[in-house]
Amino acid sequence: MVDLESEVPPLPPRYRFRDLLLGDQGWQNDDRVQIEFYMNENTFKERLKLFFIKNQRSSLRIRLFNFSLKLLSCLLYIIRVLLDDPTQGYAWSPIIWVNRSLPLWGLQVSVALISLFETMLLTYLSYKGNIWEQILRIPFLLEIINAVPFIITIFWPALRNLFIPVFLNCWLAKHALENMINDLHRAIQRTQSAMFNQVLILISTLLCLIFTCICGIQHLERAGNKLTLFDSLYFCIVTFSTVGFGDVTPKIWPSKLLVVIMICVALVVLPIQFEQLAYLWMERQKSGGNYSRHRAQTEKHVVLCVSSLKIDLLMDFLNEFYAHPRLQDYYVVILCPTEMDAQVRRVLQIPMWSQRVIYLQGSALKDQDLLRAKMDDAEACFILSSRCEVDRTAADHQTILRAWAVKDFAPNCPLYVQILKPENKFHIKFADHVVCEEEFKYAMLALNCICPATSTLITLLVHTSRGQEGQQSPEQWQKMYGRCSGNEVYHINLEESTFFAEYEGKSFTYASFHAHKKFGVCLIGVRREDNKNILLNPGPRYTMSSTDICFYINITKEENSAFKKQEENRKNNESKACYHGPSRLPVHSIIASMGTVAIDLQDTGCRSSSGPTLALPSEGSKGGRRPSIAPVLEVADSSSLQTCDLLSDQSEDEITPSDDETSAGSEYAKGYPPYSPYIGSSPTFCHLLHEKVPFCCLRLDKGCQHNYYEDAKAYGFKNKLIIVAAETAGNGLYNFIVPLRAYYRPKKELNPIVLLLDNPLDDLLRCGVTFAANMVVVDKESTMSAEEDYMADAKTIVNVQTLFRLFSSLSIITELTHPANMRFMQFRAKDCYSLALSKLEKKEREKGSNLAFMFRLPFAAGRVFSISMLDTLLYQSFVKDYMISITRLLLGLDTTPGSGFLCSMKITEDDLWIRTYARLYQKLCSSSGDIPIGIYRTESQKLTTSESQISISVEEWEDTKDTKEQMKYRSNHRNSTSSDQSDHPLLRRKSMQWARRLSRKVPKHSGKTAEKISQQRMNLYRRSERQELAELVKNRMKHLGLSTAGYDEMNDHQNTLSYILINPSPDTRLELNDVVYLIRPDPLAYVPNTAPSRKNSFCNTVGQDTREETQL
Repeated sequence: MVDLESEVPPLPPRYRFRDLLLGDQGWQNDDRVQIEFYMNENTFKERLKLFFIKNQRSSLRIRLFNFSLKLLSCLLYIIRVLLDDPTQGYAWSPIIWVNRSLPLWGLQVSVALISLFETMLLTYLSYKGNIWEQILRIPFLLEIINAVPFIITIFWPALRNLFIPVFLNCWLAKHALENMINDLHRAIQRTQSAMFNQVLILISTLLCLIFTCICGIQHLERAGNKLTLFDSLYFCIVTFSTVGFGDVTPKIWPSKLLVVIMICVALVVLPIQFEQLAYLWMERQKSGGNYSRHRAQTEKHVVLCVSSLKIDLLMDFLNEFYAHPRLQDYYVVILCPTEMDAQVRRVLQIPMWSQRVIYLQGSALKDQDLLRAKMDDAEACFILSSRCEVDRTAADHQTILRAWAVKDFAPNCPLYVQILKPENKFHIKFADHVVCEEEFKYAMLALNCICPATSTLITLLVHTSRGQEGQQSPEQWQKMYGRCSGNEVYHINLEESTFFAEYEGKSFTYASFHAHKKFGVCLIGVRREDNKNILLNPGPRYTMSSTDICFYINITKEENSAFKKQEENRKNNESKACYHGPSRLPVHSIIASMGTVAIDLQDTGCRSSSGPTLALPSEGSKGGRRPSIAPVLEVADSSSLQTCDLLSDQSEDEITPSDDETSAGSEYAKGYPPYSPYIGSSPTFCHLLHEKVPFCCLRLDKGCQHNYYEDAKAYGFKNKLIIVAAETAGNGLYNFIVPLRAYYRPKKELNPIVLLLDNPLDDLLRCGVTFAANMVVVDKESTMSAEEDYMADAKTIVNVQTLFRLFSSLSIITELTHPANMRFMQFRAKDCYSLALSKLEKKEREKGSNLAFMFRLPFAAGRVFSISMLDTLLYQSFVKDYMISITRLLLGLDTTPGSGFLCSMKITEDDLWIRTYARLYQKLCSSSGDIPIGIYRTESQKLTTSESQISISVEEWEDTKDTKEQMKYRSNHRNSTSSDQSDHPLLRRKSMQWARRLSRKVPKHSGKTAEKISQQRMNLYRRSERQELAELVKNRMKHLGLSTAGYDEMNDHQNTLSYILINPSPDTRLELNDVVYLIRPDPLAYVPNTAPSRKNSFCNTVGQDTREETQL
């Protein structure tokens, strides 16, 4: 057996107990060699160099000591001058010889010896092989001139009174000061010091010039005017300031020569210093300097990080950020890597912004720039993406890196991040607030197809406004629209609220209805104290608690509201018991209509989750009583609540479905999508197909082995199409499809969705544009970057305009990059009404409104919006941290158990018996638990709109005698587009007049020929532009084998306007075709354990209700 001790090496001494006892005796014969590193730094010269030059702190002490020595030598020279008594007479001896006392001489010699020794030592340590380079340096020569003569006087006492120009040490002091400042900056790791250094150099150079001139003139004039130091100072200041009184002048030529030399030196040196200072100042203005640490610790500031700063982005941020009163004292520090452009510079020079906005040129990826912005002391950091980049993914990558850099540098700083693409959102999940542009964009486009003008509703809610827009307009709709646009979402604790405190222990719908009835506020949601989730309209079964946070819509928050006493209100009501305009009711009628008890319950059955109408009173109520509305109960009663089964489609149970409907309904199932297109998408319960459709069947224009259809008409869709025209099928489309397939939408109302990746006319016709419900045009990413910023929307605008001219009745919904370009949507060059709205927009902008674009008809109607408007959502989150969550719930991007959803209903003729918005509020709260938040109203334009090309041409030829008749025609037929003579007799008459005028001005032809030419002219003229476009489309449809029946029914609706009334007053009159925005309770929250028959209705229990009744 092999000896293990001979093979295994022993452990080192520090690991063996025996060696710990015996010491290292066993290792004396060890053959290892110890190596010492950096031996070159252990030499005497290297150690001196380390102490005097390399080490920042010791070098700084040496520089400070040297600087003090030079100042001391200059001070000793001034003392010598003050104690000196120059000899009388005109001679050169006072210039060469001075009176120097022995103690003063001893001090000057000591200073000279120390200075010379230090200079020689530093020269030796900095020697690099060229001795002449060290000797011929100006500081070395000045040191020799000032120190060597004093050392000579030690050995030659007769020369002790020899004049030595010690005042030249001021230049050595200046040199030592510069070196000292450099070492100081190295020691404290300060790099942004060029401006400070240059100012210091300029000041020290100027002082050295003046001091040298003062001492030189005073000494030379010892043989002349015998000037004192003060007289010499006075002369130099007067001379260098170019004043030149002439009362003190040099007498001898050496003094005059010195003055000439000093002036020449000043004229050469000072301009160079000033030029460098001006250059550094300009560079500092570009880079922005620093945000001071003292200000950061005493004042509050936020940091805005952007890749490029545009004037629109800046003004949107500043206007929205400073719209909140408590943010008036905040500073805004802008950190941008690019140089400030001229427009931004002009804006930041306005006193309103110059005192509160600081621009820093730098990168968020550099700790030095984050330190300049004092990011660790900031209250928040806003990181915005550049949406104008061609590669939006690359823009997101830059945003992600900025967010990581800020989080690494200042982990406690709240982050507000804007991202473009949803698939990149999970990288910044750590941020406090995130707004994904494509998520919000596609969700708003989808809801615009279900609830018209949802984009306008959300935009107005997230903008800060006082509701003063349009109040000076002569039109009633603009006043109402502008006043209601001031409504925003606010929050308050229930126990601290005057609005809601009295409803503690009551149901949510009861609190919402009565708060609206009493104060005009719309309670839309709550949040429990122990829960972070916000619940929109949790329903009548939710009981209000004192610790709940209430979210409501109102013109202003409760803290800024004043409550009048009831006596004052009663007096005012008595004095105003009359109609207040077309949307007002008498006060006594309002009180009657707001009764909380009713004699009958109307339409209490379980209806469709997006039911379009409210049912009329039952036949039994028509006998001798007026229609009535059920009371809103304080506490939910299970016998008076409809029970809806989520897993079935209630809309299909109202009537007996046909076989086709049964087969169609069986194709769908409710569940969560099995696949998510990107990480971080919120799971949504929606309608799904039982089986996955093959990919080949997704091509609508090409047949496959499963079906042979090649156009939308052949599929025979029962519901109208929704066409999405996009450049690419990105992940963001998931957020467009899900709201349209949400579980609360009835199966029979699901619209087919057609994705159009290219939109030539033939493809448009094949995909069924003639019978589509909505056409959604998404802004093209490839056109977002343009040489001129506002031209980024040019392609989208022109394409939409083409669609508008070809299919005038098609509902087109568009998204643009710049809000200013919305005025070009559905553009009519001779539309007087649009011109009037343009003037109104300019007036509102001059008044400082943040919503000047709101009166543009396409935006007010919800046909166009700009995603940049939602930037304010991120800015508002700094003050209202719940705004992003509420917006996502409204748009369906997030689903919280127990939280309601946004939907709409249309007021029909059968619903006009309700009369007012307050009665509608009560009807909805008492029957289905819905909370109305606004009205989408459509009405006719009151001003004359543009006429067709025929009418415009006729106006040029008409006689004055037809003026009155024409005005009557234009007022009754604003929307004339057809050229049919039977439909337009006046047009036919004017065309005949025009033809007769032409016939008078041209040579007459013979009988039949003249009549034929005249007829051809009239037929050609009658063919309007609208007819030409119609014939073009029809010919293409016939060529493709498509029916033109749907296209013939399309009419132009340019004579109507639509707008939104957010949280209108309770006495607002309901009008026909009004669309009411509702927040409907979550059906999942009330699914019973044992589902009762859906045929039962709680209206059967009305006769047993013994509560007090009030007739409405």
